[in-house]
Amino acid sequence: MTEPLDLLDDLLARARRAGADAADALCFEATSVGVSWRLGKLEDLERSESRDLGLRVFVDGAQATISSTETTSATLDRLVEQAIGMARHAPPDAYAGLADPELLERAQRELELCEDGEPTPDILFARAAEAEAAALAVAGITNSEGSGASWGANRVALATSGGFRGVYRNSMSGVSVAVVAGEGTGMERDYDSASARFAADLDAPAEVGRRAADQAVRRLRPRKVGTAKVPVVFAPRVAPSLIGHFLGAINGVSITRGTSFLKDYMGAAVFAPGITIIDDPHRLRGLRSHPFDGEGVACKRRTLVEDGHLTTWLLDSASARQLGQVTTGHAARGTGGPPSPSAANVHMAPGTQDPRDLIADIASGFYVTELIGSGVNGITGDYSRGAAGFWIENGEIAYPVSELTIAGNLKTMFPHVTPANDLVFRYGVNAPTLRVEGMTVAGV
Repeated sequence: MTEPLDLLDDLLARARRAGADAADALCFEATSVGVSWRLGKLEDLERSESRDLGLRVFVDGAQATISSTETTSATLDRLVEQAIGMARHAPPDAYAGLADPELLERAQRELELCEDGEPTPDILFARAAEAEAAALAVAGITNSEGSGASWGANRVALATSGGFRGVYRNSMSGVSVAVVAGEGTGMERDYDSASARFAADLDAPAEVGRRAADQAVRRLRPRKVGTAKVPVVFAPRVAPSLIGHFLGAINGVSITRGTSFLKDYMGAAVFAPGITIIDDPHRLRGLRSHPFDGEGVACKRRTLVEDGHLTTWLLDSASARQLGQVTTGHAARGTGGPPSPSAANVHMAPGTQDPRDLIADIASGFYVTELIGSGVNGITGDYSRGAAGFWIENGEIAYPVSELTIAGNLKTMFPHVTPANDLVFRYGVNAPTLRVEGMTVAGV
C-alpha cells in the first residue's frame, strides 16, 4: 500500500497540473475492533479497516472538497477532475485558502498517542466479561444491558501545496457496561465507561462495572419534587457539558455568523473571578491530542478563560480572516469537507473545596448525575435540559429524584459556577464537580 504522504504528494501534483491554484489533501486510515457481551455470553465481534482520502482545491477564489475510499491512479485523476469542475462552479469565497506558511508546524512533537500492537479478541472478551461480572455481583443488580470492549488505531496524514507535510498515529482502548437495578416498575439503569490511548492507562474493567452498578442501585425508588429555584450541582461526568456549551459559543463559525450569545464578550468577565479554562492539544496521551491542526498549523496550549475573562475565540484560517485575526490553530477536518474550528483537550481548573464542602451549606438543591436532551439555544444562551440525580437536603445527598428539568440562561449561569477540587482527566473535555447558583428545577 502506498505510504500516505507519497499518495498525497501525488494527488496534489495532479491537482496543480489540472489547474488548481492551491490544494490540500488528507488521508485517514483506521482500524477498529470491538466486542459486545451480555449475561456472560459473546453477542458480537466486529473488525473494520478503512482508508479515506480527501482533496480540497482552490480555483479563482473558490473552493471545492471531494473524497474517496479508492486510491487507484484512475480514481485520483477522476477526483481531481471532479474537484476542479466543482470549484469552477462554486461561488468565490474571500476567506477560503490555505493557512499562512509562517504559521505551519515545522517540528512535530511526540505526544505518546499510539501503542504498538492490536489486542487479540480474547483480551477484549476478558475485559467485557470482567466489567459485566463485577456489575452483576453488586447487590440489587437484576439484569444487564450489556458490556463492551474496543480498540482502534488511526493514521492521519495531511499535505498542502503550501509546503506542509505531516503524519501521526493514535490508538484508543475502551470498556463500557450498562446494568439494571430493581424489578418491575421500580427498575433503574445506569452505565459507566472508560477510554485511554494506552490499555495500561485504562481503568480496570471491574472498577468500571462496579461504578455502573453502584450508580444504578443508588437510583432506586426515586421521588418527585416540586418546582423550585435552588443551587444545582453537576457531577463530574455531566459537568463537562457546561464547558461544551461554552466552547460552542466561542467557536469562530458562530462568532462570524453572529449566532453566539458570547459574540460581544471578548475580554469580558464570562465566569466568576478565579475561573480558568485551558485547551491543551499537546497533553501527553490526551484523548484529543494532536501535533498539528487540520490545516497543518502549529497548535499550542491556550488559556481560554483567565480569572473569569474570555481571552480568545476558537479559530481556523477562514474564520480568522473573516474576523481580521490570526488562526488559533483550532482547525479540525475530515475527508468530506473543509476545516472548521474545534477544541482539543479542554479542562476547567479545579477549585479549593472538597465536593462535600461544596454542598454543605445547601438547604435544598439538586445533584445532577444524568442529563437528557440538548435544549440549549446558542443565540440567546437559554438552557433547559431533562435531568436525573439526587436531591440535596441540609448539606447532604438525601434521595434519588428523576423526571426533572433544569433551566436557566448560560450568560447568568457561567458567572455563578463554583468548581470543586476533584478534577480527573477522563474525557476530551473535563471538569470537576460544579455548583451553579439559582437555577430553576421544574418537577411535579
